[in-house]
Amino acid sequence: MAGGGPPFSLGVETHEGLAALTRAIRAEEDGKQLRKELAANMRDALRPGAAEAKSSIMSLSSAGLPTAPALRSSVARKIRPEVKLGGRWSGARVKAFKTKNVRGFPNAPKRLNRAGGWRHPVYGNREIWVQQHGKVDWFDRAFEGREGHYKEAVEAAMENMAQRLAARAG
Repeated sequence: MAGGGPPFSLGVETHEGLAALTRAIRAEEDGKQLRKELAANMRDALRPGAAEAKSSIMSLSSAGLPTAPALRSSVARKIRPEVKLGGRWSGARVKAFKTKNVRGFPNAPKRLNRAGGWRHPVYGNREIWVQQHGKVDWFDRAFEGREGHYKEAVEAAMENMAQRLAARAG
């Protein structure tokens, strides 16, 4: 780049900016450590959103008999920020992962968030099935009105790393 500036664009708010930042980090001698640091900073920016989503699922009413393992807390444990810097998808998001081995209900996060709910047999009796509804949009409502804040926090982490790399190059 002419003018002695950094070899990448500092406008990292786009996917192309993230890809350019990742390439610039790879070119550095301590690139692996810088990548880990960038990913950690981006995850830290999303942690409050993950905590809000966990709080939202835990506020779901529970009217059934106590069974183990508890569905709400199992789903809450599977909510976490995810960052990928390369490959087919690059970016940062808060994700509710599948709940394997939880009462035979691996899609619990998705079904609890859906208006249609899910069908299940009554106490294992395959003759009687019921339709059950969760708290509609519990996951989506946790981020309502705050999407911009989380996006800005992730972009600030990316911009901070870009500035550090620019200072090294300059």
